Parts: sequence; structure tokens; C-alpha cells
Amino acid sequence: MWFPADSKDITMRVLLISANTEQINMPVLPLGLGCIARAVQDAGHEVQVINLMSREDIVHVIEDSIQEFAPEVIGISVRNIDDQVMGAPRFLLDPVKDIITFCRHLTDAPIVIGGAGYSIFPDSALEYLGADMGIQGEGEKAFTLLLDSLHDKKALSNIPGLYLPGKGLQGKRAFTKRLDECPIPLPGEHLPRLQGPQVWVPFQTRRGCPMQCTYCSTSLIEGEVIRRRDPAYAVKMLSSYKKAGLDHFFFVDNTFNLPSNYAKALCDQIIEQKLNISWRCILYPWKIDEELIAKMAAAGCVEVSLGFESGSAEILRRFNKRFAPDDVRRISKMLHGYSVHRTGFLLLGGPGETRDTVKESLDFADEMDLEYMKITLGIRIYPQTPLALQSVREGIIDNDDTLLFPAFYMVKDLGPWIEETTAAWLKHHPDWNL
Repeated sequence: MWFPADSKDITMRVLLISANTEQINMPVLPLGLGCIARAVQDAGHEVQVINLMSREDIVHVIEDSIQEFAPEVIGISVRNIDDQVMGAPRFLLDPVKDIITFCRHLTDAPIVIGGAGYSIFPDSALEYLGADMGIQGEGEKAFTLLLDSLHDKKALSNIPGLYLPGKGLQGKRAFTKRLDECPIPLPGEHLPRLQGPQVWVPFQTRRGCPMQCTYCSTSLIEGEVIRRRDPAYAVKMLSSYKKAGLDHFFFVDNTFNLPSNYAKALCDQIIEQKLNISWRCILYPWKIDEELIAKMAAAGCVEVSLGFESGSAEILRRFNKRFAPDDVRRISKMLHGYSVHRTGFLLLGGPGETRDTVKESLDFADEMDLEYMKITLGIRIYPQTPLALQSVREGIIDNDDTLLFPAFYMVKDLGPWIEETTAAWLKHHPDWNL
């Protein structure tokens, strides 16, 4: 999909490729790449976007685009490193590496990688993939600065978040304080549609997460400070999507309910504008009152993901969660009262896990009678997390392990029992899965 620059003075031709073809939970539209595409176009460059999701003719699509468009820079988004399945993890970077190699046969244009997956492993992923450079974290400003520097043949030493092979980070990372300065992709343009069943369009109103869960990599990607869009601007863009025929949305904010006053203001705007949309979101089960849930339901919320991870107060404490099982019970009950479907998540086998705490979690899930439950056995270890430090102390990983290739935390000798126990439990819950 090709988009001319808004400016008459086109400076560079930029090909952007979403390399993600994985549908771990559901087909995902490349929101991050869409944001980059619009930022690049707004900066006066010519942009072409390729979404490889569900494409069987990947080689021909890329070849045709490079031959016809003749890009001067190629940006490739890396969303997933692996599928996070401990038993038989699938490493997902080799197909991306093949794409980069293929592009090199067709063009001398520099290849820049970015995306959520890349941002967790900026040095090791760059080395493994063999790209020319990479940008860690949000790239709307960094990538456009890079394009300017490449066009003007300037030094790259001050580009925020830029990594070069063998040279590491060039410019200190910078997070955009005013999130409205990062444009939202336009429907059907910078965010191409997917074919097939109902697609939930990803939409982000906040970036950053301050919760500091011991295993989580979000802060490596988005930082620890929550940055927000103006609710009025967010709803204006939702309205433009609705006019384009899209009315199912997935708010991908890490914690939709934080801060609560912002979430309520956003719902109020959706209600006032009478958008008549359906949406789902992620809730951190803490500091949620009935007023918020009522506003969410009135604004079109039909489903939430409750990231409670455990039904044991002790395990929640070890995960550095701010809530207790009773908080989850209370919130889940209120959601059910407003006919909002609930998806729950359990992470089993982490630090401190025992047979008793596993049973406690499974009993907890049974008690709440959720519409859907996803269980993960073992916890993917990410760099620069407390879980990684603990894993080094316990000898699970080496201190110099980049963790690019998946490693998992599982309490010693508990794994086989957890597998057997959850498999037996799931026989009574055929609609839930690992």
C-alpha cells in the first residue's frame, strides 16, 4: 500500500514492512508500524507499507515492492521473538532474518529494524538479524530524525534509541511526553485491513507502565511513566475509524484503568459522541470502582483481560502485584454484573510456586467462573527484570545470557506435576487452554 507524502518536496522513499505473521492469540494489525508510517508521511517522505500477516506470497510481495517503489530506506517491524511456550518454544526471528537477507539481494537501501520485540533485545537482535541499524522503543520521532540524517548524510550519533552493529546505543532514549505529538495511523491507509473474520482494531491512548511486575518487559519498550493522549483527540480518531466502517476496537493500553480519572474521561467522551462501538481492553485489577465499570459498559466495552496471573496472595506478592485475590473477585463480580466478558490469565511455576499455590490458583479460577481462561506454564525470562536477576542467582541462566533465545523460569521439580495437573483440570474446561 503506497502513500505519497503530504509535502510537495518529497525527500526519501521509505518502505515499511511488518514482518509479523504469528497469530498467537489472534490476527494483529501492525499498530506500531502504522504510527511510524503516518509520522514519516507527515514529515514529508513517501511511504509504502507491507503487512505480511496472512500473506502466502511474501517473496513476490517484497520483490514487487522493491522493484517498483525503489526504496531508499527499509524499515522492518519485529513484534514477537518467540511464542513464549516453555515446552517447545518456537523462535520467530529466523523468518525475519530471511526477509532481511532477501531484501539485501534486491537493494542497497539501509535496513532499519524496530518494534516491541526488537526493543527488548536491541543489541543481540540487531546482531542476529544482520540489519544495518535498529531503533529501540517508540520510533515516530527517532525514525524521522534518522531519515533526515541519512538524507543529509549527517552523523547518526545523536539519534535517540538508535543502535548500530558493534557500536551499541548512539543517542540516549527519549520518550515523548506529549503523546498527541505521535500521530495515530489513519484507517485503511497506514493501518491496512486484514481479510477474514471480525478484526479488532488496535488503538492506544496511553503508553508506559509503572507497575514493575517482576517478570514484565513493558518498561523496556514503553518506559515506566504513563503518558496520555487527549481524550477528545483519541475519540475524534475513533470516530474517523467508525466512519471508515470499523467499529470493533482493542485498547492495547497496558492498564486501561490507570489512571482511573483518565479512563472515566475517555469513556465519557465515547458516550457523549454516541460512537456505538464495541471494544475490549486490559485491566489491572486494582483501584477499580463500579462507576468506572458502568461507564466502560455504557461506552461499549464488551470484554476485558484481567491480568491477575495467580490466585495466591503469596505469589502475587512475589510478582510485585499491588492487588490481592479479593480485589480480583470484587472486580470480576462487578464486570459480570454489567455483562462484560472476562478473560483471565494464570502464570504457573514462578518463584515461590508450590503444589498448594497452584491448586489455590486453579480453585480461584473455578470460583470466578470466567468466560475464558489462558494458562501459561513457566515464565519467559526477559532481560533487566527482577526475574532475570533471580534466575541468575539460582543458576537457571548465565549472567551473560542475552536471553534472545527463550529461557523460562520454572520451580525445580514442579514442572511435570504442573503439566499433569493443569491437563487434568482443563478436561473439565474444554473452552479454556494453555
